[in-house]
Amino acid sequence: MILRTIRGLFRRTPARPQPMSPLHARVAEIIAGVRPLIRADGGDIDLLAVDDDGTVRVRLRGACAGCPASFMTLQVTIERRLREQVPQVRTVVNVP
Repeated sequence: MILRTIRGLFRRTPARPQPMSPLHARVAEIIAGVRPLIRADGGDIDLLAVDDDGTVRVRLRGACAGCPASFMTLQVTIERRLREQVPQVRTVVNVP
């Protein structure tokens, strides 16, 4: 009985999906368009958050996670494309 109660305390409840804002949806669409370029080099990208101040938080994975050129990929490819197509985006930050 006690063990069952303790297990219940540590059981994860599934997170409820939050509705996606139009800004988040647009950023996700653009990230999806960039993803094949990144995957071609053995990496991947996850969109973590789009903050109200225009900061886009992403996580580079795979070969891109430790690559010295990942900063250039982030700035030249991803941030530039996002800023061109979504004026609300101010910066893109990689969250390791």
